[in-house]
Amino acid sequence: MSESASSFVNHSNRLNRRNLMLSAATGLGAGLLTGQVTGDDTPVATQGRIRQSLVHWCYRPHFKDVDALCREAVRLGCPSIELIGPEHWPTLKKHGLTCAISGSHGFPTGFNNPDEWEQCIARLKERIEQCVEFGVKRVITFTGMANGIDPEEGADNCVAGLKQIVGFAEKHNVTLCLEMLNTRDDSHPMKGHPGYQGNHTEYCIDIIRRVDSEHLKLLFDIYHVQIMDGDVIRRIHQHKDYLGHIHTAGNPGRGELNDDQEINYPAVMKALLEVGYDGYVGQEFIPTGDVRAGLEQAVRLCDV
Repeated sequence: MSESASSFVNHSNRLNRRNLMLSAATGLGAGLLTGQVTGDDTPVATQGRIRQSLVHWCYRPHFKDVDALCREAVRLGCPSIELIGPEHWPTLKKHGLTCAISGSHGFPTGFNNPDEWEQCIARLKERIEQCVEFGVKRVITFTGMANGIDPEEGADNCVAGLKQIVGFAEKHNVTLCLEMLNTRDDSHPMKGHPGYQGNHTEYCIDIIRRVDSEHLKLLFDIYHVQIMDGDVIRRIHQHKDYLGHIHTAGNPGRGELNDDQEINYPAVMKALLEVGYDGYVGQEFIPTGDVRAGLEQAVRLCDV
């Protein structure tokens, strides 16, 4: 979703200026602005059973540059920064990090509309080739917006369209991850996506099953799943063979993973371990307070 978040990032820059100034007054602001890591070198995540990743679009307004965000990822014990452009992948590598999943064509376009296939396939092929060069193993993809397309027709179109690109992914050993998004929250362009066709877990799983490739999986975004379908832990067990990538955020509000939201993240992480999930978990919340404190809390909760 990184390609679709520019307007949000600009807005966040303005919203968070006050927070940065307040943090500077307590000595934290300098760390945020310079990316300097101070104090104990022990990472926040110590268990290592859940590989955690930072989603670039959420946190880039809070750090001076990619180097600073990389240093924060290292401090937290997160081996990845994801949904970040290929031009930044050499910087990640310099810090010993990877990109757990790459962006692609963005959620407003997708495979439910045959008129958009050419655009989506061209972008995915380009990204898959870049992934091979850097060693990235996953690329995001979307159903696209309904725009009057019947759900059954949209699913049929997705199956037919994805079959035209999945072979290319197989050849290059890269996995496409189809994301399910919520359509209920209309309060903010990155908290919900009214009109998105793939707005239920089982709808997306049905498409993936019909394409029938080990290189097409589900991007199981816990925040979106909770809003639209709930029963998160049971769904993890039911769909364990189709889990390609995981995202987090607090619900409601897509904020921090704190006590003001309803998802029991340690229990969800334990469920992922129970089903043998060995991929990445991307922290994708929109900070409402001090970003470093919020990230530390989230990383600790998920480090089961």
